Amino acid sequence: MEVFYLGLFLLLGGITGVLSGFFGIGGGMVIVPIMLLLGHSYESAVGISILQMACSSIVGSLANFKKGLLDVRTGIYVGLGGMVGASFSGLILRSFSHKMLLGIFILVTLYSFIRFAFKSKNPPSSLEGLHTLGLKQKTLLLGIGALTGVFAISLGIGGGVLMVPLLAYYLKIPAKQSVPLGLFFVIFSSISGVISLANHSLLDLHDLQWGLMVGLGSVGGVMVGVKLMPSVSALWHRRALLGVYACAIAVSIYKWF
Repeated sequence: MEVFYLGLFLLLGGITGVLSGFFGIGGGMVIVPIMLLLGHSYESAVGISILQMACSSIVGSLANFKKGLLDVRTGIYVGLGGMVGASFSGLILRSFSHKMLLGIFILVTLYSFIRFAFKSKNPPSSLEGLHTLGLKQKTLLLGIGALTGVFAISLGIGGGVLMVPLLAYYLKIPAKQSVPLGLFFVIFSSISGVISLANHSLLDLHDLQWGLMVGLGSVGGVMVGVKLMPSVSALWHRRALLGVYACAIAVSIYKWF
């Protein structure tokens, strides 16, 4: 049974790693439901998912940075916002029901999907231009990071699925530039989330072990995803991303009912 779990968690890590590198999402949409099917509690499933995110996001962000796809000066704002938002994840899981949190997440994700699908026709901002924006835009980046951290980490879903459309709509950042920012954000939010869950006694030693195993499996997958992303046109990447959002909404609604 231990060997079965080892192979299964490594495979799960590889699949979610590819999704993380290509779309900037955490992979919890795959991990959390499967962990629940395997008999883990919801809090345990979220903890394992967050640990995987921490591993894959660090590796993916380093790869994106080396390729010149990640702008750290922009990402630091959403990252710090995510760290603050995710620090409440343990308290939120203790205070609110899973069904209530998932219902809120469905509404917020659906709103983000609609905004991204029918975004403004204004020309997108370049990341270089983003550096010259004022306090309002930087505050918006912090706010998007905090909002995403609160909901996504509490549900173990990462954040890219929510953050990318918000950045695209409100700051006109194209999806292919938002994906590395979403992955970078997950470093801050996932580490903060793990600490928060541990402080509220929602993680045990077995969760940490399995989470690190899934994270190890995701290291190779995320490298594949990062390499694939530049080879896909912006149009097809956007269409695929919309498809992922639609699946996330559908799965979340199914889990809610």
